[in-house]
Amino acid sequence: MKFKAFLTDHGVNLLEKRFLQALDKMGKVCHLYLTRDHAIFLHNLLNGDGIQSIAQFRKEALFEDYRISSQNDDRIAFTIDLSLLHRALRSIVTIYTEFGGSHSSDAGGPTLNRLQIKLVKKLPPHSQQPMPFLTFETKGYKSAVIQDVPISKPLSRSDVLELQAALDMAQDLPQTLVQVPDMNQLQNFVDRMKHVGDVLSVSISRYGDLHLQISTTLITLGAEFRKLLVIGEQAQVPTGDDSLSAQSRTRRAIERGDAMSVQVSVKHFFKSLQCHLAKPDCAFYGIGQQGSCLTVVFQFFVPGTRQTDKSISLHCRLPVLDPGAD
Repeated sequence: MKFKAFLTDHGVNLLEKRFLQALDKMGKVCHLYLTRDHAIFLHNLLNGDGIQSIAQFRKEALFEDYRISSQNDDRIAFTIDLSLLHRALRSIVTIYTEFGGSHSSDAGGPTLNRLQIKLVKKLPPHSQQPMPFLTFETKGYKSAVIQDVPISKPLSRSDVLELQAALDMAQDLPQTLVQVPDMNQLQNFVDRMKHVGDVLSVSISRYGDLHLQISTTLITLGAEFRKLLVIGEQAQVPTGDDSLSAQSRTRRAIERGDAMSVQVSVKHFFKSLQCHLAKPDCAFYGIGQQGSCLTVVFQFFVPGTRQTDKSISLHCRLPVLDPGAD
């Protein structure tokens, strides 16, 4: 199996300045899944334990001269330590910049210096066994600099199929999604909440309401975001509901079948908010069918527009807690 490509300046910026630090907050180790058309970072899709996150990039968003081949339908997957990956990329970018990183000469001639990424097998010091690495290499006028990031043995055919099946399942979106355009409000609220308790109740209605509540024997804290943009199944706010308290409104909406409520870990919810480091433009929240999970979809716009950048996607799925959890 073979993989090699050149990182574009845009790809370096996306990974080094935005996504790797966000994904590292989800969990130190993840799967990197490479296909003919995409590079995908996946957390917890195979073990099903903890928050799942999926960051997917079209190859053009990160790379040029992208080449991949394997006997498994040109698909390669392995686990990688994100902090090591981030550190190696930062280090090589510093050197690349000092070398005067450039994709072409002023005369439009051959590339002066490019940042290559590839899969290799090497014999580590004091080892008899070659090990797999994801390697960054940049070539200057007189020298080359290499940064190796150790990775797991690539997944077997059956494990890649299992990963792909889990990815396909995780792409199912809730029937109702509500948009939260201001992530800072949510972040500030959860910052206060996380010191109160461990379990967060999240209710989402087809009217465009997002209701958060955390309760202990001594205190109840809540926040409500109303009349948000709804994507998918929606409904008109019933007459008279505006005069009710947030709890009563939510309870009635659930009884009518116009809302769903789940409980999630405050720690997981807070962790999902760390995706703001990837600089999304807004986020959508929804509850999976039959309350299976809480889904957060982050949206990115093409710079300078309000058009969705379809070359990048990022979403998280938070496991729900048993209603009896406390």
